[in-house]
Amino acid sequence: MALQVSLSSSLMLSTPSSGGSSRSVSQSVVVADHLKFSTGGQRISKVFKSVSLRNSENRRGARVFTVKSSLDIASPVVGQVTEVDKDTFWPLVKGATAEDKIVVLDMYTQWCGPCKVMAPKFAKLAEKYLDVVFMKLDCNNDNRPLAKELGIKVVPTFKIFKNNEVVKEVTGAKFDDLVKYIEDFK
Repeated sequence: MALQVSLSSSLMLSTPSSGGSSRSVSQSVVVADHLKFSTGGQRISKVFKSVSLRNSENRRGARVFTVKSSLDIASPVVGQVTEVDKDTFWPLVKGATAEDKIVVLDMYTQWCGPCKVMAPKFAKLAEKYLDVVFMKLDCNNDNRPLAKELGIKVVPTFKIFKNNEVVKEVTGAKFDDLVKYIEDFK
């Protein structure tokens, strides 16, 4: 799994091109045990056991950071929403339910209006219920196999897991129902 981030044009390095090839500027180093980033005004974390950062220049002289992580997943960050994908979801669910915690999964898409309305409310629930693990899954093309496996038909869909099994599902932006079911199963 690799994430490539290009800095904005105002931060591009203006050095002469070195024959059109990329050159490495610094070595790979472990930078964190989890990454925090913002999307749409909300805080999300992806959790990894090891993360390395490689700083280089592309052909146009723009600074490029390549972040590589191991798929040996650590545990989700309590009090925050953890972004998951098809590779990280089941290991995190199994780890959380092994600790007798329930998992609440928000399945959303980037273009969904009700998903955008529910996202900040979901983040507030993560801060409130510290004994519950909150995760988000973007139901994009990359994660389609997992979304299909979980039987998603509508976004947003919230699934509550206990002992690695779905115990309740809430479809649509029904915040009060979601809170009620979290309370029932925790």
